[in-house]
Amino acid sequence: MQNLISKSSRAVSEVQTSETRPWLGFGLGLRTEHFDQVLETRPMVDWFEITSENFMVQGGKPLHYLHAIRENYPLVMHGVSLSIGSMDPLDENYLHRLKELAHQIEPAWVSDHLCWTGVDGINSHDLLPLPYNEEAIAHVVSRIQQVQDFLGREILIENLSSYVEFTQSQMSEWEFVSEVSKRSGCRLLLDVNNVYVSGRNHGFEPMDYIRGLPSESIWQIHLAGHSDYGDIVIDTHDHDIPKAVWDLYENTIVLHGPTTTMIERDDHIPPLTELLKELDLARNRHDIALFRQKKA
Repeated sequence: MQNLISKSSRAVSEVQTSETRPWLGFGLGLRTEHFDQVLETRPMVDWFEITSENFMVQGGKPLHYLHAIRENYPLVMHGVSLSIGSMDPLDENYLHRLKELAHQIEPAWVSDHLCWTGVDGINSHDLLPLPYNEEAIAHVVSRIQQVQDFLGREILIENLSSYVEFTQSQMSEWEFVSEVSKRSGCRLLLDVNNVYVSGRNHGFEPMDYIRGLPSESIWQIHLAGHSDYGDIVIDTHDHDIPKAVWDLYENTIVLHGPTTTMIERDDHIPPLTELLKELDLARNRHDIALFRQKKA
């Protein structure tokens, strides 16, 4: 994998990471509403993350815009339909289309979620949690290795936000995620907001989760907002990032060091200028965390 570096951020040239953790800087999720503005204004974004399924098509405007934007920015592919934890066979047609898209745009990396999305060929269009036990680890590791062999690259796997737990679980989620990464060779996409959401919903301390992950495996971080209903928190990606998530992010960087970061927004999408301001907050929080790390 190449360590793709954009020239658009001073932080990219200043931050040093280990050879095993590529540094892309600070990115945004690429959304249809912003296609034209991105091309016309070349905003100060280091890279963009795309939702893979939106571009796994033959021709048309989505691919036209994607290739045009790819001329100016590194891209990362992020999927929602791999269903790595399902008992259904892996979808070969999906994998072929995923591989073709990766061949076209040469992303820095490809990611998806540590979950299952359906059974018996029916897609729930939701990201569903797994039981955290040895049987599930063995199943998921085998499937990740199959995907990595097919794609010819390591993939990144993202932790979920969850609202229910399995009585069959025998370990914490962070122990499960760490073992899956260690045994499969995959890397981690750490969604800090998801850690906060799940911690609130299940009563664990979010920093215990963060401390339980191996630094060298965390290649990317997601930041997002959520909806807080008091007794339950829902990962909605339709709000600004709240203070509690910013604080958790800063502490994550203090602990794990410089990490490629992006902001997700999937509903109530604001003007690009507003997202750029929020991205600057991520840069500032990252810088503060590195300063705290040096003083510690």
